[in-house]
Amino acid sequence: MAEQRWGLTLTLPMLPLSAHEELVRRAEAAGYTDFWSGETNGPDGFTPLALAASWTERARLGTGIVGVMTRGPALLAQQAAALADASGGRFVLGIGASSDRIVSGWNQMEFSRPLTRVSEAVDFLRVALAGERTGTGFKLEQAPAKPVPIVLAALRGKMLELAVEKADGAFSNYLPLSGLPQVTAQLEGAPEGFELLCRFFCLPGSREEIEPLARFMFASYATVPVYAEFFRWLGHGDAIAEMCEAWEARDRERATASAPWELIEETFVFGTPEQMRERLDAYVEGGVTLPVLLPICPPDRMGEVIEALAP
Repeated sequence: MAEQRWGLTLTLPMLPLSAHEELVRRAEAAGYTDFWSGETNGPDGFTPLALAASWTERARLGTGIVGVMTRGPALLAQQAAALADASGGRFVLGIGASSDRIVSGWNQMEFSRPLTRVSEAVDFLRVALAGERTGTGFKLEQAPAKPVPIVLAALRGKMLELAVEKADGAFSNYLPLSGLPQVTAQLEGAPEGFELLCRFFCLPGSREEIEPLARFMFASYATVPVYAEFFRWLGHGDAIAEMCEAWEARDRERATASAPWELIEETFVFGTPEQMRERLDAYVEGGVTLPVLLPICPPDRMGEVIEALAP
């Protein structure tokens, strides 16, 4: 039986990059096999991994996820090759379409044809990372010594199918437990070794302690158009309708209040460490091969929570 992989998200909330070294070392010592970066409005997806490459000895390092619309494919290949080199071949390139809010809103770049553009990026990167010349004339000065696996951010049907067709894994996010069978059904026929990764927002504490924050986080995330479509695809269109309408009207208070608790409870991981592990184990039993945890807690508790949730 293959080793159960267990991941941690970089960067950790409310902590500067300069404060991460001790926590990353503690996490690897506690048994975490992977560190996967995020890329929203904090640090970019590559810099934390470059630092982690020098702080770790065995852990795999992956971008989870960097967008193909805010970087050119040649630059992506250069960054992937650099991380593969710096980490001694421990790097995995996770890419995706990102969201219209990030691409067209924040970066003022065109957000269009996400499926096609991700597919074209994979084709380019396979050629470039193998050290061959691409159709655009680009060739890496030095190709990675080992193949760089590629994982796709994939929420719904066609992107999940593309991941099975062209990638080495799929990366999900904000996935309610009841929706897991619908996601895994799209992965039938995946090659041996194909991975299903999922990021989990872990909030230690009782419902009373975490509900205000969880409601706001859910409302701000699930109203992003690509995530709203994801929840509709899973059959929760009616449950999120009022929340999305309120958010669009910039009524954050009403959007937060109308966030459906039943769906929040299914999507977030909270409670005691034992309760959180039980929920994570249910996802693993359902087909998630690599949970990627993001603890949401005060900085002075972060090491304790990381170790409490270790494999």
